[in-house]
Amino acid sequence: MQSYPNHWEADVVLTDGGTAHLRPISPEDADLLRDFHSRLSPETIYYRFFAPYPKLSARDVKRFTTVDYEDRVALVATISGVMVAVVRYDKVTPEEAEVAFVVEDAHQGRGLASVLLEHIGAAARERGVRKFSADVLPENRRMINVFREAGYTAQQTFDEGVIRLTLDLAPTDSAQEVMRAREQRAESRSIARLLFPGSVAVIGASRTAHTIGQTALRNLLAGDFQGPVYPVHPEAAAVAGVRAYPSVLDIPDEVDLAVVAVRADMVPDVVEECAQKGVHGLVVVSSGFGESGPEGRERQDALVNMARAAGMRVVGPNCLGIANTDPSVSLNATLSPYVPPRGPIGFFSQSGALGRAILQRVAERGMGLSTFVSAGNRADVSGNDLVQYWQEDPATEVVLQYLESLGNPRKFTRLARRLAQQKPVVAVRSGGSTQGVPTGHAAGALALPDYAVTSLFQQAGVVRVDDITQLFDVAQLFAYQPLPNGPRVGILGNSDSLGLLVKDACVRSGLKPHDPVDLGPKAAAADFDAALTAALADDSVHSVVVVFIPALTPISGDVAEVMRAKAATADKPIITTYLGYQGLPEELRRTGPNGETARGSVPSYPAPEDAVRALAHATRYAMWRRRDPGRHPELPDIDGARAREIIDRTLEKGDDAAEPSHGVWFTSEPVHNEETAVSTDTAHDLLRCYGIDVWRDIPVSSPEAAVAAAEELGYPVVVKANAPDLRLRSGGSGIRADLRSPADVRSGFTALYDRLGDDAMLVVQRMVVPGVPTVVRAGENPSFGSVVGFGLGDVTAELLDDRAFRLAPLTDTDASDLVHAVRAAPLLFGLPAGATSLAEQPDVEALEVLLIRVSRLVDSFPEVAHVDLDPVIVNAEGAYVLGARLWLRRASDVRPDSGPRRLRGVTF
Repeated sequence: MQSYPNHWEADVVLTDGGTAHLRPISPEDADLLRDFHSRLSPETIYYRFFAPYPKLSARDVKRFTTVDYEDRVALVATISGVMVAVVRYDKVTPEEAEVAFVVEDAHQGRGLASVLLEHIGAAARERGVRKFSADVLPENRRMINVFREAGYTAQQTFDEGVIRLTLDLAPTDSAQEVMRAREQRAESRSIARLLFPGSVAVIGASRTAHTIGQTALRNLLAGDFQGPVYPVHPEAAAVAGVRAYPSVLDIPDEVDLAVVAVRADMVPDVVEECAQKGVHGLVVVSSGFGESGPEGRERQDALVNMARAAGMRVVGPNCLGIANTDPSVSLNATLSPYVPPRGPIGFFSQSGALGRAILQRVAERGMGLSTFVSAGNRADVSGNDLVQYWQEDPATEVVLQYLESLGNPRKFTRLARRLAQQKPVVAVRSGGSTQGVPTGHAAGALALPDYAVTSLFQQAGVVRVDDITQLFDVAQLFAYQPLPNGPRVGILGNSDSLGLLVKDACVRSGLKPHDPVDLGPKAAAADFDAALTAALADDSVHSVVVVFIPALTPISGDVAEVMRAKAATADKPIITTYLGYQGLPEELRRTGPNGETARGSVPSYPAPEDAVRALAHATRYAMWRRRDPGRHPELPDIDGARAREIIDRTLEKGDDAAEPSHGVWFTSEPVHNEETAVSTDTAHDLLRCYGIDVWRDIPVSSPEAAVAAAEELGYPVVVKANAPDLRLRSGGSGIRADLRSPADVRSGFTALYDRLGDDAMLVVQRMVVPGVPTVVRAGENPSFGSVVGFGLGDVTAELLDDRAFRLAPLTDTDASDLVHAVRAAPLLFGLPAGATSLAEQPDVEALEVLLIRVSRLVDSFPEVAHVDLDPVIVNAEGAYVLGARLWLRRASDVRPDSGPRRLRGVTF
């Protein structure tokens, strides 16, 4: 009998936005199961047991609750500690099991059956089950649809009045798409429940001025919230002129959202009362949780566990709050009096203190927000949840995120890539140079170089900027102007010097500027009108930058009126440096029916460089969105089954002693003891399963052995040092190449041995045709999951850290981008030294296929901690792997973004 599988426990979001807790059943659940069965309707019981079954006998209860977690498995779903659904399987053969589940009538239609099927399916695969079968009555259409819509390959037969469904549990793209679509809808709905409450209680509303409780209450009232607001105070009859209640339980009507502003030690009691009241969500502005140390972290975890168990999501703790400018709700449940007007921007901020300044800056720039969420310690609701919501929200056209940490970066990049195909996503992340994470955040530090994080964001379509000012610079362009159709920039204005500054900035940013059109210092509105008309009509111009500085004559608004009129109908972005203004000044602003800033308003920047930098970000994003994302090429020679066999066998017997993974670029974390550096033969066998052949080398310890190896391999050969710190580098001294005779081999071996000694671990290898040495590294990054790194294999590239990174698995486009991303890439696209024709140009296509193969390996097997292919020689004949090392580790934990959908854990 297996021990209790703790890792099967999970918090999940249901289709209506509520939450439930899933866990394996245990004998202690006997009373819960009896109560659960007693609440089932006769129809539900009949559908489950095919007969009346009004009461469970003691024998039945024992049989249903006593399982071995191997051949007999059951999971239960609970809400506030009450069992609301059960699913179970019983093996009928080593690879097939019968599955059945039942959901309490009051909770049917909330998606419990679908999520239970996902989790029981994952548990079954873990126990070797490959197929589920289920007998269902034909009239039980709801249950039949659950099986049919699961995404698995299914078969259906009919016999003696019962439908038998058979599901192949092999993970498929269809099943994954179904799970992720359900996850998206459920998480989106859970955020909508927070942002569109019908009523709000402020628990901890105070009569003392400037306290967080009174501030939260007054901001709700001043924001013209459209529903009732209930202050909760243990003694006061009224707070801020509104009737107060001693407890949330004393409020006579329903409460959808609770703003919690009490001391941290009082929060558990408040959460329990909110659970009893049926509150949908909590905004915890109180501090004293994870940011205060280990004790506070325990309190924070307990808060989230209690809330989720009761079906509630939590924003915070230690947060600024949430806001929704939709006039149907007008929600300002924040500690900030500054909430910008209605607009197309959704904003997520982790920092509470910075959030208030952010809201003020948005308003000062004349921009508007659709929704705002400050998550504080981000113990539950995170930026990923908001991304799911904003994808479906028609009021949000641009997404901004201020990030201090990433709880599930692998999921973030997946969600952001999907969202960025429809709406711009702009992010600023603090701690880029220090890799720091604020105390209390439920996340680990990003362990990639900061430039690598940027490249991975770019691959996902996320526009990463350096600071808050740049965040708003880019946002005001995205929110109010069309995307550029290309990199060519028209420049016009009344200052020749400013025009040249714009041109220089464009060149530095990778844009392609036209020569500036200087209208002269006395240019009038008519001159700007004619120049703008010409630029917008020119097909070779994709965007326009207008510079306007004060002339000696009095300044009028005529030039601004010209820009505003042209922008109203233009399909190209128009941006300006207008009188040094920043944002969307009134002169350049178009207004909507309710006075909000409307699309077609012209963004202004105080300096030409600021304007061009924002335009460059917008142009790169627009080109990313239009580009072909590529495809995942068919690789029919991959043998995944054999690879799995090699990995399992190696981990089981402990192939070699652990060894540090020197030079792995994509993690700053130390290699853990459980990582095993596998033998050369094992590494070569595993790589061969993915079509990666490593050139054989033979270790030698004497000149005679070296000669014998050369005779076996065939001339010409090389003798080289195989020690990790003496790898082949262009111009390095750890190799003797082009050895064509026994005498050459003896001489080469002796020279290297005399200089390097036994530690060099000399080997003999057949010589490949000279080409460009490169290095390919891949593996499981602690933050982003499977990552592939590439660079040239020479000392200069190493010193300059000239490396590029992409997320696995790579498409053909990703692989091409990865090769082109390193600064030394031109060496791969020119003729090598001594070459005389294009026929001798390096075969970059073969290198890209190699990168795709490596990415498939590490993406398929999280047990592959690191792969180090060094060197990979790229010549006219192909890409040749001359050295390979590989580390494995036990994948005891499920990848954060794989397996059945679940909420992020609260303990790490």
